[in-house]
Amino acid sequence: MGPTQFEIKDSVALITLNSPPVNGLGHALRIAIVEGIQQAQNNDAIQAIVITGTEKAFSGGADIKEFGTPKAVTEPHLHTVIHLIESSTKPVIAAIRGVCMGGGMELALGCHYRVAHPKASLALPEIKLGLIPGAGGTQRMPRVIGVEKALNFILSGDPIPAIAFKASALIDAYFEDDFVGQAIAFAKQLVIDKKPIKKIRDIKIQYPNHESFLQFSRNTVKTVAAPYPAALKAIDAIAAAITKPFDQGAATEREYFMELMNTSVSRAMRYAFFAQRGTSKISDIPSDTPLREIKKIGIIGAGTMGGGIAMNFINIGLPVMILETEQAKLDKGLAIIRANYENTVKKGKLTPEKMQQRMSLIQTTLDYSAIKDVDLVIEAVFEDLEVKETVFKKLDEVMKKGAILASNTSTLDINKIANFTKRPQDVLGMHFFSPANVMKLLEVVRGDQTSKDVLATVMKLAQTIKKTPVVCRVCDGFIGNRMVEQYLRMAGFLLEQGATPSQVDKALESFGMVMGPFRMSDLAGNDIGYAIRKRRLIEQPHLKYSKFADVISEAGRFGQKTGKGWYLYEPGNRKPIPDPEVDTMLVKFRADNGIKARKISSEEIVQSCIFALINEGCRILEEGIAQRASDIDIVYLTGYGFPVYRGGPLKYADEVGLYKVVQKLEQFYVSTQDEFWKPAKLLQDCIAQSTSISGS
Repeated sequence: MGPTQFEIKDSVALITLNSPPVNGLGHALRIAIVEGIQQAQNNDAIQAIVITGTEKAFSGGADIKEFGTPKAVTEPHLHTVIHLIESSTKPVIAAIRGVCMGGGMELALGCHYRVAHPKASLALPEIKLGLIPGAGGTQRMPRVIGVEKALNFILSGDPIPAIAFKASALIDAYFEDDFVGQAIAFAKQLVIDKKPIKKIRDIKIQYPNHESFLQFSRNTVKTVAAPYPAALKAIDAIAAAITKPFDQGAATEREYFMELMNTSVSRAMRYAFFAQRGTSKISDIPSDTPLREIKKIGIIGAGTMGGGIAMNFINIGLPVMILETEQAKLDKGLAIIRANYENTVKKGKLTPEKMQQRMSLIQTTLDYSAIKDVDLVIEAVFEDLEVKETVFKKLDEVMKKGAILASNTSTLDINKIANFTKRPQDVLGMHFFSPANVMKLLEVVRGDQTSKDVLATVMKLAQTIKKTPVVCRVCDGFIGNRMVEQYLRMAGFLLEQGATPSQVDKALESFGMVMGPFRMSDLAGNDIGYAIRKRRLIEQPHLKYSKFADVISEAGRFGQKTGKGWYLYEPGNRKPIPDPEVDTMLVKFRADNGIKARKISSEEIVQSCIFALINEGCRILEEGIAQRASDIDIVYLTGYGFPVYRGGPLKYADEVGLYKVVQKLEQFYVSTQDEFWKPAKLLQDCIAQSTSISGS
């Protein structure tokens, strides 16, 4: 079967889109649609045409794998397909089930009538790729659902059930049972009733005083979506729909679309889109690798991480057994889980009944033998190798054969942990990020002996609990924490040299980071960084750190947990307040160490910290710790607040220019004599070969 199936049902031509997985409107499918429409047009026995998809997808939109390729600009374009449909002398009905998004939504808007399953999911999500609809979406949607609703629909990019548009002219009828049969009957009735051909383009937009609404929208967008040019362009495109004839408005929309396609923001967002979907592909593990069955989960530790991890599994209906050393710790952990769900209930995002169902899936125990039959056990205890040794030796004694043993360690050696057992092939790392029930990133750490089916099983399970899993090999800190250590190290030196914590944080937050390094440290707890530095002093004595961070920790300023760290915090409020006492401590530290403060620019702050991420990320890639550059970028986009409109550290390096990055690294090395700043070999190789790091 080709990309479409053409059938004649009495006097109706049925064109079924059949291009798995979501009927992406690639070149082959566009050709097939055109051929189907022309075949129906040339057959006098056919009086109407129904275009439908599968039960799961009418069409997920343009095939963005073709973006930037010759196929994307090869006729028939989507515009040509829509124009052919719109110009048909026989009524064309879009019969929409499943997802109908992007170009698929625009295809449906080009049809004369639309029928839908009430639960069909409609969206124009181009904004999430740094784009606007490019095949008439900004011109037709305001004509059928109104200007304000259309603008909100386009700016959010989020899917909405078809039934939500019942009061508008978007959907002409809703069907559930025998959906295709009813769509065909609807088409036949149109012919019997001699209903006219309806073109959305002919609808006049009536919206008095549109200028004030659009200006208000622009002002709002400038405040909340300043780095994203697509938002303003969407407003301008809708303004063209209101003020210009349809063809001129459509030309304006297309002009904006092409302009946005060439922005670094859209390139970064399209890169991130593919990168996120590519993390589950592991080069040496076939997609048909048999998976182990996971029906019940064990969690060792009822603390913040253990409880958050447990919530991921009970949210999808998997029972969890939580083990602790004391009943009081279990009671406290359960109370925190319950409180989290109660907050969700208060927000109206969860019913009390579902909350009780989830809580009923949790069992607790103080006895290791009670977890012997679980299929996967995740250790979430104190970050100390001796503690983990005790836990894994006990697990090795009691767990059934074939059970997967995982550690939530954020830095420790998974190979050492695996070797505490007689089944290292069943051991791997599952590094959840805090809060574990919220954060999407999951670093899946592959030990030297981790079996392929164990890794494949955990990757699939991670997707089931709606995480973004990234595979990494064993090294201290894995991908994320190994890189962030250098980021924080350079931020510390900036303080010694003349910057303040708030100056550093503001510069990096202006760059787009969700949180600056010192706010992040206060949130995580400065005692954690202090412990790592003490460990580094033993393991890597050559590695230099700013001593001022130790001064802060030794003063008991551990961050939000103590009400003061790099900043002050009022009770119950996470907002950081710059503390003059820290500035005084800094001045004294510089004087005591003979350091003369200098003026440090925001540009230097950004380059010192972000280029540190780039250099260390390249080394991780060189060493084979990460499979691909895009995996590293996804770690930073989903786990560390790196701005999506910059694509991740390595994608950002490509956008800046690798030659410029290396020049700056060499300057830092000359000025500091810190071996870290020597440019990674991968950077130099890419420059020599005129290739990018990110492959995009």
